[in-house]
Amino acid sequence: MRAWSYRVVMAIACVAASGLPAAASDPLPMSDPADVGFDATQLAEIDSLVEAGLDEKKLPGCVICFGRQGNIVWKQAYGSRQVEPTVEVMTVDTIFDLASLTKPIATATAIMMLVEQGKLKLDDPVAKHLPGFGVNGKEAITIQDLLTHQSGLIADNPIGDYRSGIETAFQRIDELKPLQPLRTKFIYSDVNFITLGRCVEQVSGQSLQEFTRQHMFAPLQMTETGYLPTAELRPRIAPTQERDGHWMRGEVHDPRAHLLGGVAGHAGLFSTVDDLAVYAQMLLDDGTFRGATVLKPETVKLMTAAYRVPGGGIRGLGWDKRTGFSINRGDAFTDAAFGHGGFTGTVIWIDPELDLFFIFLSNRVHPTGKGLVNPLAGKIATVISQSLRPAPQP
Repeated sequence: MRAWSYRVVMAIACVAASGLPAAASDPLPMSDPADVGFDATQLAEIDSLVEAGLDEKKLPGCVICFGRQGNIVWKQAYGSRQVEPTVEVMTVDTIFDLASLTKPIATATAIMMLVEQGKLKLDDPVAKHLPGFGVNGKEAITIQDLLTHQSGLIADNPIGDYRSGIETAFQRIDELKPLQPLRTKFIYSDVNFITLGRCVEQVSGQSLQEFTRQHMFAPLQMTETGYLPTAELRPRIAPTQERDGHWMRGEVHDPRAHLLGGVAGHAGLFSTVDDLAVYAQMLLDDGTFRGATVLKPETVKLMTAAYRVPGGGIRGLGWDKRTGFSINRGDAFTDAAFGHGGFTGTVIWIDPELDLFFIFLSNRVHPTGKGLVNPLAGKIATVISQSLRPAPQP
């Protein structure tokens, strides 16, 4: 049996074993790895890498999906979705708390849609749209400064700033002073993206949840992606840790996003590998997927271009490209590649030059918060990119 066919059979078996309804059919067609340029023998190393991670208790389980040239060539579930208080098998249709993948997929994409609509500009001062923000040395910070983490703002302001309600939390952010002068230091900051989420809501007149659902996820038929997943989806959601005596399962893990009602610019999104494959393919197809246009080609190019940040790193607009956070990036990806990681154990990388996407979803924080997956995801991404055979010479 061909390698990919075996994986499809195993994926179906895992869903059947769970006793839960399967998710919708594959959004992208399945393909034999060899048909889109992979050496399937080299790809076999992925299984052993994941098995080692499971043995070392780096994660309870994961789902790995990657594709090329409009096809999925690998979609496999490993390990357990839950290990406490009972054990559940991981399935390919598991829904994960994406954590900081929310930043590029929801918030930055929404910002770029508003740029296209002429409702804001990248060089707009944030204070143009959020007047209360423009105090205490933050007057000149722009939308692009937030997107590229060059605002000089703190990575996370105190959790206590969020305990008195959403409006008070935003007021505390407005009162912040930058830690560093503008554009002098790269500081990866949740505050930047909480602020961008507020901008989306102020400019669009919709909540971030509704804007992304209506203008992005619904047109792309990403039916299992969004904030605040319904109770109907809960059985397929990977739990994270305990909070206030109960397991977080469909409840955002990030404490600040939780106190902001589960909808925030930096965290709160949930999704599956199938839905994220659609999103990735949309970007590879210059902003359109099966007739649904989310972004114009020139906007995709602008969003995923290389922007140098202080310290020598390279970012996209909402995306990582080459920084100290890029340990989950494949070594053989091209300079065009862009991606991101999330605290809960989630990774996505997209390489337009290779026409390739890679998705690694785990709940590495389950059950004790001690897992570690970024090095593992990086090794797998390297295997994938190095398994591509050279294109035949004309």
